[in-house]
Amino acid sequence: MAVLTERFDALVARAAALTVPGRRRLLGICGPPGAGKSTLAERLVEALGERAVLVGMDGFHLAQRELRRLGRLERKGAPDTFDAAGYVDLLLRLRRNGPDAAGAETVYAPEFRREIEEPVACAVPVPPEIPLVVTEGNYLLLPEQPWSKARAALDEVWFLAPNEEERVRRLVDRHLRYGLSPEQARHRALSFDQANAELISATATGADLVLR
Repeated sequence: MAVLTERFDALVARAAALTVPGRRRLLGICGPPGAGKSTLAERLVEALGERAVLVGMDGFHLAQRELRRLGRLERKGAPDTFDAAGYVDLLLRLRRNGPDAAGAETVYAPEFRREIEEPVACAVPVPPEIPLVVTEGNYLLLPEQPWSKARAALDEVWFLAPNEEERVRRLVDRHLRYGLSPEQARHRALSFDQANAELISATATGADLVLR
């Protein structure tokens, strides 16, 4: 495990090295809420162009109705509020349907839509010829089953560990954008979200690269 402060172009070069012609590789980007996972993943895929596609773990959020039925709606974002087994199955399908697979097919992944707070099925096509799938999420390094199978399916995992004050500020700003009051946004960031952040941060030792 390397601990680095990397320039973005160096990260693009490291990701590009995974785009081996004729093979399918999976790169995971992990970190606590507000770490910048989505931003980095989106920028990497944009920089790599037709060599990469982004598939987010958030597409496996349980639906609002199901979270309400289970009594977990207020805990949305915790490990047990995702279809973890479904996410692992998708990663395995993505591995099996790469450029080197006979009879490989396009795999369709779900996408989480913040504006409706729900996942949308089959929103992200991943054609067989794409050599690199970038996936980002909180729990890629969690040692408990079935999450541990996600780590086994990934060729490389990067862990984002920004300055804590900056991370919390980003998180509060995100909650404000989605309608919480300043008091509610800060309370969520420092209570429930913080508990998840501490759980996630403890998994950083399983990463191939930790980015400060």
